[in-house]
Amino acid sequence: MPLNDPNHWRTPTRSIALINQKGGVGKTTTAVNLAAGVARLGRRALLIDLDPQAHASLHLGAEPGPADLTVYDLLIDTDARADDAIIEIEPNLQLIPSLVDLAAAETELASEPNRQDRLRRSLAGLQAPPEFLFIDCPPSLGLLTLNALAAVREVVIPMQAHFLALQGVGKLLETVGLVGRGVNPQLVVSSVVLTSHEEQTTLAKEIVADLDAFFASQRQTDNPWRSARVRRPAIRRNIKLAECPSFGKTIFDYAPKCAGAEDYASLAQSFVREWDSLLERIRERRASGNDAETPGPRGGVTVPDEDRLGAS
Repeated sequence: MPLNDPNHWRTPTRSIALINQKGGVGKTTTAVNLAAGVARLGRRALLIDLDPQAHASLHLGAEPGPADLTVYDLLIDTDARADDAIIEIEPNLQLIPSLVDLAAAETELASEPNRQDRLRRSLAGLQAPPEFLFIDCPPSLGLLTLNALAAVREVVIPMQAHFLALQGVGKLLETVGLVGRGVNPQLVVSSVVLTSHEEQTTLAKEIVADLDAFFASQRQTDNPWRSARVRRPAIRRNIKLAECPSFGKTIFDYAPKCAGAEDYASLAQSFVREWDSLLERIRERRASGNDAETPGPRGGVTVPDEDRLGAS
């Protein structure tokens, strides 16, 4: 692509699925407040609520009516437009909502061809793709989650530093590996976000040390999580984070000075900072004639391994 091509400096989308098959680990809280934190940094963020419980939609005070499109329509109706399902929440923050009907989608799609690719195909039709795309996945590894994994480049795992949560990460990584070998070869696991964290406890320290050691041991492998890491700082346990969904507000609107707001603001800054750094490296290589991007097998871009998202 020549340097004077108007699309040469087009900013791509950082697409992230937040996944954990264990419920109650702060996944939706992280999806909502991370997206809101990124939006408050002036970056356009789109959050997709892919959970039939619709907790992310409720968290943002969005209750779609009978005539409104939701993510269910995007999965079931191939003619539905993703742009028509978007709700403007606040400046730079958009939502594609969910509703309880989404629970029936897996059954309705059971006999459909390419059923794991419905969401990706719908999002490909967005007229103005966001710079950051976040998908809040259901607490399961079924067809809805497979649709999310097929539609993104990156997986982030919110989890609490508990023994059972640690055991579940292995199963989740196995699923990501299977999807990577099948429908989405570009998929990577970038990081773990620790939620409701109490770093002073012995258990938490041991769990984090185990995670650090495991990811360090994967650096020379070909696994999709070879560049993954545990993000610091962790999200501290904070009662305000549990309260704000009942008011339909993000933590930044509900209690902007609390520890939860500080932690999610720092998390959002880290996502934006590393994304800007990656884009700058790509621009520099392009300008020098060494194009760092090549067309990916699913219409995205592929970058050198040292630039894989989540590399420390």
